[in-house]
Amino acid sequence: MANDGLVVGLDIGTTSTRAVIGERTEKGTIEITGVGISPSTGLKKGVVVNIEATLQSVSAAIDAAEMMSGREVHSCWAGIGGNHIDGVNSRGVVAVTGRSRDEKQNREIGPEDINRVLEVARAMVFPMDRQILEVIPQTFIVDKQRGIKDPMNFIGVGLEAEVHIITCSANSAQNLIKCVNRAGFRVNDLVLQTLAAGRAVLTEEEKELGVALVDLGGGTTDVMVYCQGAPYSTISIPLGGSEITRDISAVKNISFENAEKAKIDTGCCIAEMLERDEDIIIEGMGGRPPMPIPKSQIAIIVRPRLAEIFRLVQDKLDSLSLPRPLGGGIVLTGGGAEFLGAVELATRIFKLPVRIGNPLSLGGLHEKYQSPIYATAVGLVLEGNIREGIKVPERGLDPKIPRKGGKSIFNKIGEWLKKELF
Repeated sequence: MANDGLVVGLDIGTTSTRAVIGERTEKGTIEITGVGISPSTGLKKGVVVNIEATLQSVSAAIDAAEMMSGREVHSCWAGIGGNHIDGVNSRGVVAVTGRSRDEKQNREIGPEDINRVLEVARAMVFPMDRQILEVIPQTFIVDKQRGIKDPMNFIGVGLEAEVHIITCSANSAQNLIKCVNRAGFRVNDLVLQTLAAGRAVLTEEEKELGVALVDLGGGTTDVMVYCQGAPYSTISIPLGGSEITRDISAVKNISFENAEKAKIDTGCCIAEMLERDEDIIIEGMGGRPPMPIPKSQIAIIVRPRLAEIFRLVQDKLDSLSLPRPLGGGIVLTGGGAEFLGAVELATRIFKLPVRIGNPLSLGGLHEKYQSPIYATAVGLVLEGNIREGIKVPERGLDPKIPRKGGKSIFNKIGEWLKKELF
C-alpha cells in the first residue's frame, strides 16, 4: 500500500514520539505538510519496554500529523537509537576485475567492483544478537591513491574501501518494528536517528571539516562524529533529559510529572540568563496547597547534570583517534538543545564552536518543524525520500490488520461532519 507521494518520518523517543509528513512537489522537492507529537512512556534508554504504550504513542503522533496534512499515512521511515547502538570502522580489499573479460588490460572500476569491496568490508563477525543497521562508505582507495569519494570508472588493479558499520540489538529493532506494525503502519526501513538528524541539520562543509552532532534525548545522548565528509564514530551516552527531571524531582521533592513541567517551563540551564526570575506553580499533592518554585532554582539544578552529559561526550571524543580536529565544531539537537544557555555551557566545556541544529527549511509548515526537537523526524523524511527508489526488505504488516490506538483521518473527518451536520 503506497503513501501516494508521501514520505513519513517517525521518531520514537523515550519521552515523546514525533511524526512528520512530507509531500513530493512537482519539482521533485519535499514540502512538510503535517507534524504530530505525543507523549511516549513505552521506551527506556531507546529500547521498547512496553509495546502497548509505544503503539498508542505512535498512533497518536501519526494521527495528529494526518489531521494537519489532511492525508492518510500507511507506511513510514522509523528512527532507531539508544544505548544498544554501536559503530565500528572496517576496511575491505578486492582486485579489480575490469569491465570486459576479453580485454584483460581494461581495469576500469565498475559497480560490481564497488559492491564486492563493500561486501568484503562488511564481512565482520558480530554476535548473534546484533544486526547490521547501516554500512556507510567513508573513502575509497585505488592502487594506494587515497581520498577518493566515488571510484566509478577509475583505472586500477586494487580497490579498497573504508566503511563505518553501525549495528543494533536485533531484538530491539524487531520490537520497534512490531510496535509500528501493530499500530497499523508499515515500516519501510529503520534509520539511525543521529544519521537522519545529521542529514537535516548539518552542512556538507561541516561534515568535511569534521563535526560532532550531539542529540540530547530523553533517555540517552547520542553522538555522530563526521570526518572528511563521512560518519567516523557512533557514540551513545546513557544519560538524557530524564535524569535532569529526576534531579529536579529529588531536590524539590515533587513528582516526576511536576518536575518535567518545571523543567520545560523554566527552559534554562544558566540562572543568570533568565530575564525574569518568575515562580513556577507546582500542584500540591494529597490536598496540600500549590507550591511556588523560582525558575532560577530549577536552572541551578539543571546546569550540573547537563554539564556532566557534555563532559562525558567530551571524554568520548578525546578517546577517538581523529585524523584532524573537529573544525566544524559541535551541533546540538534534541529536546536538551532548547535550554537557554545550552550553547554557552557546551562552548565552555568543548572549547569548540557550538550551534543549535534546527532542521533545514523545506517549505510548508516552517514554524511547526523548525526546532531541534524535530531534527530527527525531518531527517527521516529526507533520508526516506532518498531511499524511496531503493528496494527495502518487507517488514511485514498484514493489510487486513486495522489501525490500533486511533482512527484514520477520513473516519475522523466523517465523524466530525456527522456531529456538525446532523
